[in-house]
Amino acid sequence: MDLTASVLAAPASPVADARVLVVLPSLGTSVAALWQQAATELTALSPETTVIGIDLPGHGRSAPIDVPAGTSMAPRMTMSDLAEAVLGTLDRVLPDVAAPGAPVDLAGDSIGGATALQLALDHGDRFGRIAVFCTGAKIGEASAWEERAQTVATSGTPTQVIGSAQRWFGEGFMDREPEASAALLHSLQDADRFSYAALCYALADFDVRARLPEIARPLLAVAGSQDQPTPATKLAEIANGVPGALLEVIDGAAHLVPAEAPTVTAGLLADFLQGKGLGAGAGGTGGAGATARAIRRPTCPQPPVRERPAATRSVKPE
Repeated sequence: MDLTASVLAAPASPVADARVLVVLPSLGTSVAALWQQAATELTALSPETTVIGIDLPGHGRSAPIDVPAGTSMAPRMTMSDLAEAVLGTLDRVLPDVAAPGAPVDLAGDSIGGATALQLALDHGDRFGRIAVFCTGAKIGEASAWEERAQTVATSGTPTQVIGSAQRWFGEGFMDREPEASAALLHSLQDADRFSYAALCYALADFDVRARLPEIARPLLAVAGSQDQPTPATKLAEIANGVPGALLEVIDGAAHLVPAEAPTVTAGLLADFLQGKGLGAGAGGTGGAGATARAIRRPTCPQPPVRERPAATRSVKPE
């Protein structure tokens, strides 16, 4: 499985304390449509960071998976298969963008977040900090993913556009940001049907709930308050399962927080990757039963940007 990596943002000149952030997209989206704005804003806050985006198979710039001519069935894929393909792609491109030994962090949305969890379990020693957005240790029901895989393999990804437009965005986002929402929906319509279906099979079989305490990396879980496929309780489950993890809930956002709230996303990542606000966890004193700290933030930060708005409040996850 060949995946394509793109440099979304990079330092203007070489820096001594360079680090790399790898970002992974949601099912149906290209990494550029989902992450480009947040990556650009992140490098303004953390000029030492190079952001590398890796597209899913058959999405964005990545080639479709191989299928026999004339087939109407997609091959099955697992999340471990996808994680290994991401790691192989990273190993191929990393020498061209970073010096040996540069810290590598990881962030992903939806299936990208699930892939990040799989990588944290299988290759945790390869990464520093991990941020997962709008995802779950198990997402949806297997039967629904199996049905969607069959529908898309037969009739194509345009069958998913209307439903995705309803699930992906918080209230009013499509009116406020027509270009961003159109780019995301176009990337869905252009995605390869067999690759999309194979990824549905990976989600059908994915369930790492029992393994969350094995993750030994600092982890940030970010939810959208209006997310239907992966509500905040899904992110709270991850944050409570991973020792010392943090939970953030973004008010007014739904399933694609990096695109819906790029400024907030960049601020969260900049602080997290620099170790600001990190609770106990990997290297800390927290245990597997530690309760995550949840902070609600508005989709758009209030001025001054670096101060917490008066309306922000701490809440305990369910």
